Parts: sequence; structure tokens; C-alpha cells
Amino acid sequence: MKKIGFWIVAALAASSTLFAQTPTFPRNGVYDERPEMYAFTNATVYVDAKTVIENTTLFIKSGIVVAVGNDVQLPNGTVIIDLKGKRIYPSLIDLESDYGMPQIQRTQRSGFFDGVPQLESNKKGAFGWNQAINAEIEAGKTFTVNSLKAEELRKLGFGSVLTHQHDGIVRGTGALVTLANERENSVIVKSPVSAHFSLSRGSSSQSYPNSPMGAVALLRQTYYDAEWYKASGKNIEINQSLEAFNNLTSLPTIFETTDKWALLRADKVGEEFKKQYIFVATGDEYQRIDEVKSAGGSLIVNLNFPQAFDVEDPWDADNVSLSEMKHWEMAPANAAMLEKAGINFALSATKLKTTADFWTNLRKAIENGLSETKALEALTTIPAQLIDCGDKLGSLKTGMWANFIITSGNLFSADNIIYENWIRGKKYSVSVLNQPDLRGNYELKIDDKISKLVITGKIEKPEYQIVTNDTVKITPKVNLTNELIAISFQADKKNPNLTRLSGYREGNNLKGNGEDQNGKVINWEATLKEPFKMPEAKKDSTKKTMPMIGTLLYPFVGFGNTEKPKSETILIKNATVWTSEAVGNLEETDVLVENGKISKIGKNLTATNALTIDGKGKHLTPGIIDEHSHIAIASTNEAGQSSTAEVRMSDVIVPDDINIYRQLAGGVTTSQLLHGSANAIGGQSAVVKLKWGGNVADMLLPEAQFIKFALGENVKQSSRTEATSIRFPKSRMGVEQVYFDHFMRAKEYDRSWASYNSLKNKIGMPAPRRDIELDALVEILNGKRFITCHSYVQSEINMLIKVADSLGFKVNTFTHILEGYKVADKMKKHGAAGSSFADWWAYKMEVKDAIPYNAAIMSKVGVVTSINSDDAEMARRLNQEAAKTVEYGGILETEALKMVTINPAKMLHLDQRTGSIKVGKDADLVLWNNHPLSIYARPDYTIVEGTIYYSTEKDEKRRIEIDKERARLIQKMISAKTGGSTAIKPTFRRQRMWHCEDVEGIFAEGEEGK
Repeated sequence: MKKIGFWIVAALAASSTLFAQTPTFPRNGVYDERPEMYAFTNATVYVDAKTVIENTTLFIKSGIVVAVGNDVQLPNGTVIIDLKGKRIYPSLIDLESDYGMPQIQRTQRSGFFDGVPQLESNKKGAFGWNQAINAEIEAGKTFTVNSLKAEELRKLGFGSVLTHQHDGIVRGTGALVTLANERENSVIVKSPVSAHFSLSRGSSSQSYPNSPMGAVALLRQTYYDAEWYKASGKNIEINQSLEAFNNLTSLPTIFETTDKWALLRADKVGEEFKKQYIFVATGDEYQRIDEVKSAGGSLIVNLNFPQAFDVEDPWDADNVSLSEMKHWEMAPANAAMLEKAGINFALSATKLKTTADFWTNLRKAIENGLSETKALEALTTIPAQLIDCGDKLGSLKTGMWANFIITSGNLFSADNIIYENWIRGKKYSVSVLNQPDLRGNYELKIDDKISKLVITGKIEKPEYQIVTNDTVKITPKVNLTNELIAISFQADKKNPNLTRLSGYREGNNLKGNGEDQNGKVINWEATLKEPFKMPEAKKDSTKKTMPMIGTLLYPFVGFGNTEKPKSETILIKNATVWTSEAVGNLEETDVLVENGKISKIGKNLTATNALTIDGKGKHLTPGIIDEHSHIAIASTNEAGQSSTAEVRMSDVIVPDDINIYRQLAGGVTTSQLLHGSANAIGGQSAVVKLKWGGNVADMLLPEAQFIKFALGENVKQSSRTEATSIRFPKSRMGVEQVYFDHFMRAKEYDRSWASYNSLKNKIGMPAPRRDIELDALVEILNGKRFITCHSYVQSEINMLIKVADSLGFKVNTFTHILEGYKVADKMKKHGAAGSSFADWWAYKMEVKDAIPYNAAIMSKVGVVTSINSDDAEMARRLNQEAAKTVEYGGILETEALKMVTINPAKMLHLDQRTGSIKVGKDADLVLWNNHPLSIYARPDYTIVEGTIYYSTEKDEKRRIEIDKERARLIQKMISAKTGGSTAIKPTFRRQRMWHCEDVEGIFAEGEEGK
């Protein structure tokens, strides 16, 4: 820390604020307008985290810092307080508080399959259509002082907080308030000072949104609506929500997240609208620190560390995942890793289980590598700067507000005492500042009986013990207030009454009177015989070396990689190559992979510096492509409306879902992550490569633009009763009308934009309102986005083909399509592909006509046919599912394999890139240890774009490493419990596997990859 002999600047600019001001509220009594002047002398003052002046004076006047230095001229009337041996720090600031906010009134929320859904807003007034958009809320108008909560926070050292209503996706504005016990008019520092967002709908009882992707879409649409409203919307409607939203745009925007992926999800919205958010973090950012840094935003970091699990019982230990154990171990180092990475952050105490955990957890973070300098910055200057209040708060420079705390020593030391918390020049006592030091060994004389009184511990929190002549130790109850002391204890265990002593300090001794257990008046005196010896003070530690507390994994789950996988030059020799091309299978053939592509196919190939794999007796196939999957996403259905074309599965990709690894172990390299089937028009698909350890950008194939449609029971809500099914449509006829209605609207929308864009002079011409739902439908009409339709029944398939033909768009793929064998000729004529289950049937009424010959019949008619999973477990065995078409329908083996390789690639319009083994294509390959259609086949290697993401050899080694790591962490948790740490009982939790019909009542995040 920088030490300065003298530092003082005259507060000329702030002098006008020092004059007496007349309040707007009347006073009941006489006025005293004398300026309050205090000088705190002989203290160590932390002007800020990097500017420290020892043995100096802090002079404040009327709540403002006037000077800090060693030669301060003090005016007459200054109250001088000697703080020799004490320290002064700026008061702490918390940016993630709900202090003083009204309690949120939550209504009973209806799930999709129970209760009556609320489709429209019940908010009264000229507000927007969705209750989760609460832009009009102003914390400064709803704030009320809470004296008890304020005192609780002052004891921790906080002097001010940024508070806001934690409710909804758009939460309105925040107010910066002090923690003074004064009228709200004096406590509110600045309002509005910030805008607040999240991806949780909060107390809204509307059915939309019911998923994280719906929340993202709603926020995106609100941005676009606000832009339109500002430009021309006021001529059409009055919308107080959008008006208020536009007022937020100039404020620092704080975005609350639920995990590292939600943070990156929010950042994607910020990028779209050129808005840099401040992110409320959750403590797992270290797991993807490169991506978090690339987001560019500052963080508000939570210190709520996970508790240890009680894992002494092996069954309990089995219910805790390795990632949970590792997070328990590594979470305290999160702040240190952020500091090391150069990520700007503030610290918050808001989400702690109890406020008592704040200093304990902060010290734990420092023990795990966080520097004390950064910790102090993160609680003072940084939060003040983030909300543009660095000119008033966060340091003790001249002209700043006199918000500071007085401590016994190093703020971060376990034995530190916070004596006083001054807020705008007003003192709030936390502990007695100049408590007399009574510690030592005394001779205690009560009347004629002599014993010992031993006082140890801290000056402010002494510990007392009476030792009688017969060495009986008694712990009395003591109340010490300045120079006065009161002692009570049970001298004789046979007598339940207490001996009570009261007295005072006289020199080094204590004396007074009282009454014994029998009520007799007694005199007593304690004479100091041996003063307390002060242990050597510990030196401040501002820099710590980060301890080794575990290894990061990519992704942060048990089967994650210790290093991020890299593309290699790979030569596979002498394998049977299933090309999925016209040439068929090639025996004893070599394949060379370079720069992520297949560069050569032939015999006797050579390559320098290549990883050579012996494929003799083995089978090399293209990577399996799953046309219909729901893995690696945080939710499946946005079920709040009949059409949710605006939602994007790419917004909810979860790259650390363990199912990615499991499916790589089954040879899958590419998956289409589909929206569910709750809506006639569902959300936009995400087609991904299964790059285990990569991020969303690594995995996503943005050129594959698809959307999910659905027919049948799920869409018309067959499982709901007549009384609770109010969302249109409720019949198959209604489903047809949804398509007609939405595409007619999309055509009109497209014409409106075409007309606007054709204008050479747009001055004075309002642009059409941007509608991201209709944008997706226009893309379908223009052949830029392709439909995958959940389907079963012949009549409905015919219906959608007719609708598409009449409106001029194509259905790219009918998925599920278990009655495809009935309409294969019509599908071929329309140009639709069919993606089917191999032999699923009898799980609901609309699949009663399903037959296992379906795929074979469609294929023989000339329909491009694939086998899909729709199931995380089945996807690991898609090679076996494809093999069933050989048994049911006599499909050739090479053609059967195409149903999970090149055929789904064609459906996804990726066949020029992947799906077969051909020079120039992506090196998405699987080397099987047996015939790929055999039930005994398993991948020895699964390669995606030249990178080995799965190998049997590494998998076996990793299993051994996992067992060792689990054993180490289990023992560490047991030791933590033995050492006094709280341990919680694990509960059995089954990982959720998404399917088409799964609908979330509330956002389902946080269970990914466990």
C-alpha cells in the first residue's frame, strides 16, 4: 500500500454545501444550525484501497470530508476524537439489495397442465401487455426506511446500498440510499440511479413466458417495441411501460443471473442492443472465466459459498456429483480468479443465508487468493464508480461524503472490531470505542473469601472466569459498560440463587457491593496481580498466493477435460470405411484428417507429425447425426402462446450437460436441439456439434436455420380439461387456423417492410413495428428458415401440406411421423423428408397405428428418411436404432447407416459439410470396435472436426481419476464436518431428461451436467 506523509486538498468546490440549509419539513422546537465539525486524530486512514496515511487526521464538516492529512488546521468548535492505534476505512457499499423495498405479492402460478392459465396482463392502466415488464417501478418512490435492517447492515460496515424491486424481467430503476435512521427524504442519495433486469418473470401470474428462452425473447421484443414507440408509437398508443423502458436506457443496467450460462445468455442480448450490462454473478464464473471475461461486463459477486455435504454414509456420498464437490471446494476462490483474470467486480452481502456469514466468507475468499486491496476496492470505490456515484462515495477524498467506519485494526482480520459507522457525518455506534482494558489476573475478595478472577479475550469482548480456592471454575455472566461492571454467578450449586455484584473501575482495580445467594449485602474487590500480555500483532497481508484447491475441468463436470481439446492431424489406418457415399464401403482404407477436415482417403497414406490410429479390424463411419434431440438445453417448451416463433433454442444451450459426453460415447457428433411440441408454431432450433468442453459459439452451426412446428394432442392440449383449457387452439381445426392466421399476418408484415424499404425518402415515414415472431415466419416464406414438424396422424400431415402449398412455403421435415407410411407419396411430392422412431408405439392414442416398417416404407417410396431419438438415452444407441430398419423392411446395411448420417445431414441442409466420409468435408468420424450396426459395437474414438472428443482409452483413465478425486473430496468434506463446519444431508435427485411434451412451470435451470 502507498504511504503518504501528507495529503490534503481544500474543499472549495464543496464549500457551498457546508452552509446551513433550511429543511422543507418544520421542526417542533428551536433550531441549531451550527456546523458539526469533527477531527479524528492519530488514525491510520484509508483514503481509498491504495492510498493509506498513517498517524493522521480526518477532518469532516457538515457530513463532508474537508481534509485528510498530518497538518490540518482545525477551526474553533471542532470536536476532537483521538483514534490512536485505530483505523478509518470508507464505509462499504452493496449494489444488490432490496433494503426498504415493499414485500413482493406473489399470486398462485398456474402450470401448463394444471389450473387456468392467465394469458393477458391483469395490471390496471395504460401499461404493456406483459406483467413481467415492470419498467415503470421506481425504487425511490416505494422505498421506506427499515431501522432494524439498517442496523444489521451498519454492523457489517455498510453505509449505503443500491436497492431495487427484485421482481420481473424488467424491474425498473434502483435508488442509492444510505443506512441512516432518518426520514426517507434524507436517506435517498440518488434516484433513479440504475436499471435492473433479469430472466425471471417474478410474481407475474401470466402464462408467458414460462421458460428462460421465452424470457430472452420477451426482453428482446421489449427493446424493439421501445425503439418503435420512441420513433412513432406514441401516435398509435400510449404505453407507460415502454415510455418508462426508454427512460432506463441511459442508466447503468444491472442484470441478475442464475448461473454462468445465464450470464452469457444475458450478454448476448446486450450485444444485440449495444448495451453493456453489469452482471449479478452467482459464484460459478471461474468455471468459464474466459467466456465471462469476453462478455466485457463488470460483475457483482456473491459471497454465498456452498455448504459441505454430509458424506460419511456411502449412500449419501453417492448422491453428490463430482461437480458439486469440486464447486464446494473451489467456489471460495472465485473472486481471486476473477481478480487474476482482470475482471472488474464489486462484492455483495445480499444473498447470504445470514449476514453473519459476510466477514467469514470474505476472509475465506482472501485465504483463497483474493487480495485485501481488491476486496476493499470491490466494497468501496468500484461499486460507487459502477453507478456513477464515485464523486460522493467510495473514498475519503476531500469533498466526499463522510461515510466511514472506525476499526480496531485491519478490516479483514478475524479479530477486528468495528467500533463506529459514520454516515454523512452522523455517528452510529457498533461497539464501545474506548472500552477500558480489564484483561489480566485478579485477586477476587468477596467479604472475607478470596478467590481468583481471570479476564482474557479481546478488549471489546472480554472473557471472564472465577477460580475458587478449591480450583472450581465458574463462568459468570458479566455486563460491562464503560467503567461500570455487573457480575452474576452461582457460587454454590446446591443453592439455585445467584450471587450478584455491581461495581466500578478504580485505577487498575474493580470494587463495589452486591448480595450473595442468601440475599446478604456484601462488599467485593478485585485487585490486579498480573496484567494481560498482548500477543504480537500480525502484519497486514495485501497479497496472497492462490492455493492449489482443485483442477478446473472443461466443462466443469465429472467427465470434463483437464485441458480444452484441440484439433489434431490424425491418420486412421486400415479400417473398413463406411463412406455413406455412392462408393459404399471401402475395405482396409486409410483416412487422413488435417485442419479439421478429411484431406485424403486411400491406401498406404502417410503423414508427418500425425496421430496414427490402427483401424485394422475396425469400422470407420461418419459421425451420427440426431435430427431430433432435446439434450444440452435449459428448457424445452415455451408454452405460453399458440405461436412462439420468436424464441430460440440457441439462447438456452447448456454446454456442460453430461448427455453431450454420453452421446459422444455413442458416436453422435451433431444434434438438432428442438423446441418441444406444446405449440402449433414452436421456437427456433439450434443445430450443434457436440464439442465437449466448448462453449455455445463453438458448438452452434448458425447456417442451419430451422424451426419447430407441431400437430396433434400436445398442441390442442388434450391432457387438459375443458375448464382449464382456454388457450387457442383446442381442436385440430383450430391448429390449422393458427397456421393460416399467422402466415397471412407474416405476408402482410413482409409487404409492410418491403414498402417501407422501397421508399427513397423515408423522412417523416414511420417504420413498421419490428416483430421478432413474424420475422421468423417471413424467413420461412422466403426459404431462409426450414420447418421440422412434430407429427403422427395421417390427416394432420395432409392438412399441413395443403396449408403450406396454399401459402407458398415448404415443410422441410416431418419428425416422429409414425404414420408416414400412409402418406409417403404425398410427402415426396411436397418435398418433405421424414424423421422417424424405429419402433416406438402405443404410448398414446395418436400413435396407435405406428408400425416398425414405417422408415423402410418411406425410404423405398423415395422420401429422405432418418431415425431420430427425441430421447437422451436412445441417442446413445442410434446406430442400433438404424439397424432395426434392416430387420424391419430389409433395408441394406449401408442404407440403414445413412439414416443416421448423410440423410439427417440432408434434412439439416448440412450434407455439403458433414454426414459422409468425403475429401473436403468436416472430419466428423467414429471408429467402432465392431460392425457399426451391431449391438456389440462401441466407439473407440469419436472425432468432431478433427478433435478427439471421446476415446475409450481416455474414458477408462478418466474413470480412475474420478474415483480418486471423489475419494479425496469426500475425505475433505468429512474433515470439514469434523472440524466444525456445517454439513447438509444430500438428497437423491434424478437429472431431468427433456422430451417434446415437457413443459416447465417455472424456469428449470441449475441442474445441468450434475
